[in-house]
Amino acid sequence: MADNSETRISISPKYWIIVAVLFGAYSVWFIYTTRTKHQHGMGTLGYVGAEKCKQCHEQQFKDWQETRMARSFEVLRPGVADEAKRIAKIDPKADYTHDSNCLPCHTTGYGLVGGFSTIEQTPLMAGVTCEACHGPGGGYVDTVMSRDKPTFLTKDAVEQGLKYPPTEEVCRVCHNSSSPFVGMNYVFNFKEHVSRGTHHHYPLQYKHDKRG
Repeated sequence: MADNSETRISISPKYWIIVAVLFGAYSVWFIYTTRTKHQHGMGTLGYVGAEKCKQCHEQQFKDWQETRMARSFEVLRPGVADEAKRIAKIDPKADYTHDSNCLPCHTTGYGLVGGFSTIEQTPLMAGVTCEACHGPGGGYVDTVMSRDKPTFLTKDAVEQGLKYPPTEEVCRVCHNSSSPFVGMNYVFNFKEHVSRGTHHHYPLQYKHDKRG
C-alpha cells in the first residue's frame, strides 16, 4: 500500500540565521546605494565643509555665497519659491527640508562621511557647496593642498579626489529632467551655468601644473 503521509522537510536553525544575515546585509547595501546614488563624487574619504575651503579661497567663497547654489536648501522650506512650486505641482506650503528625495541635490554629501545629515546636525553642509563640484576634500585638503604647500601640483590633488575642473557630468547628476522644476525637454547648458551660476574664477597666485 502506498504511503500518503506528508513529507516534512526540516531546515536547521543555522541556515535561517545565515539567511537573516544575508538579508540584513543586502538591506543595508540597498539603503546606502539608494541614499547616495545622486551624490557628486564617491565621498569615501569624507567631506570637510566649505569653511575649510574658505581658508585659502576667500574670494571664491564670498562669490559663491551670492549664488543660487549656496541658497538651494532654502527652496525646500515652506513658503519659499511658491510660484515655481505651483508650476511644478509641488505643495508650496509643505516642508521638504527632511525629504530624502530632495536632499541629495539641495545639500552636499548627503548620507556620506562628513556630509549632510540633517539641517539640525549639519547646517554647514546645506546647499550646493564647494565639494559638490570639486569632490569630497578628505583626500586632498591638508594633505596635498594646504597653506604649507602653496605650490602643490593639481595632478597630485586630482589623484586624491579633487575634481578640477569640474566636468559637465558632475553637474548633470542633478541638472537633468528628473528635477520637478523642469520639463522632460530640459536642456542643460553647461557653459552658461559655469559662467553665471558659480563663483568668479580668479587668477591663481601660484602655478600648479609644474614644480618651481
